[in-house]
Amino acid sequence: MIEQKEFQRRKNNVINILQDRNLRGALVYYDELNIGNGWYLSGWCPQFESGCILITDKGDAYILGGPESEPFAKMDSAIKETKNINVFMVPDEEYPMAEIVSFKDVFNEVFGAGGPDKIGIVGMNSMPYGVFKALTDDIKGIQLVDITSEYESLRIIKSDYEIDLMQKAFEITDEGYKALFDAIKDGASEISAAGAADGTMRKLGANWFGFKTIVAAEERSNGVVPTASSRILKNGEMVLTGCSARYEGYASAAGFTVVVGNKPTSDQKDFLKMLAEAYLITRDMLKPGMIGKENYARIKKYFADKGGYEKYVVCPFVHTCGLHEAEAPFFGPNSTDVIEPNMAINIDVSLWNVPEFNGSRLETGYIITEKGYKPFSLYMDKMIEGILDI
Repeated sequence: MIEQKEFQRRKNNVINILQDRNLRGALVYYDELNIGNGWYLSGWCPQFESGCILITDKGDAYILGGPESEPFAKMDSAIKETKNINVFMVPDEEYPMAEIVSFKDVFNEVFGAGGPDKIGIVGMNSMPYGVFKALTDDIKGIQLVDITSEYESLRIIKSDYEIDLMQKAFEITDEGYKALFDAIKDGASEISAAGAADGTMRKLGANWFGFKTIVAAEERSNGVVPTASSRILKNGEMVLTGCSARYEGYASAAGFTVVVGNKPTSDQKDFLKMLAEAYLITRDMLKPGMIGKENYARIKKYFADKGGYEKYVVCPFVHTCGLHEAEAPFFGPNSTDVIEPNMAINIDVSLWNVPEFNGSRLETGYIITEKGYKPFSLYMDKMIEGILDI
């Protein structure tokens, strides 16, 4: 649950948006995949069901969801007022003792019979059609104003409270990675190695994961974000790995490419050193004022100068991190986004479908300071630096 001082700060931020846009309230959509916007205000996300947060320009807030999650919300959410709406329930499941209402009922209760003439919407592009139709059928005559970009911009610059949670998430991921490295050996399955990491992270307090732990050998590493399989690892194979513990909702991330048996060939060494050099160039660029497309252009040219490796670039090399492992802004080829202090930044230098080497990634996170950067994970930062010495 969000501490009260932080919760009030976030509510005030949203109220400012509503007042600036002359809106009496906003609906914030969320589900298990799109948890960030809901978690920002509630510190909570349901299981099975989806939902919305209704927040007014006076700061009143309600969880609109399904009856299965209602007791869970009252225990763990920072928002204790709840309303059950049919469209958020598990389809075809009945709860005869629950009070089920409509969006219209809620709006009449919260705003009065007249209701607002317009209301903000966050997450319109993630909202299923069924939810959108139920909403618009219930509140005919009320204009929906998309305020997703303004709302999500509140999540870009991290508070000290958020930074502390992210630091803990990265520390948990470090321990998961240590367990993962120990488990990657000849004869082990990808999924058993992933399980070693998952178990360690959960024991240390991870409330979930930013993504499922990645362990993918050789040809399977070309999946970019592949889940672990029953494939058996063999000495000499290159293995794409990735871990992302969530702590109190905040995500970390780490990515590394290892060779089973820790005896890389000279070609494997050269390839991994190239990847690490590109990573360290990117790290040196992390400072307030860096424009996203400047980094992308420089690193893509670096790979081109190394013999045409730019053709294997799929993803930007820098993105922000927070309530999701990867979230906007993404500093890609056309990005004019500028790095600012207290942004949480992940470097993710990767190449895909490279002949002989397949897919490879190096990734960890940093908090931007007034003068540059500070690693969230000294462990992963040093692991990546150490590639130059293999």
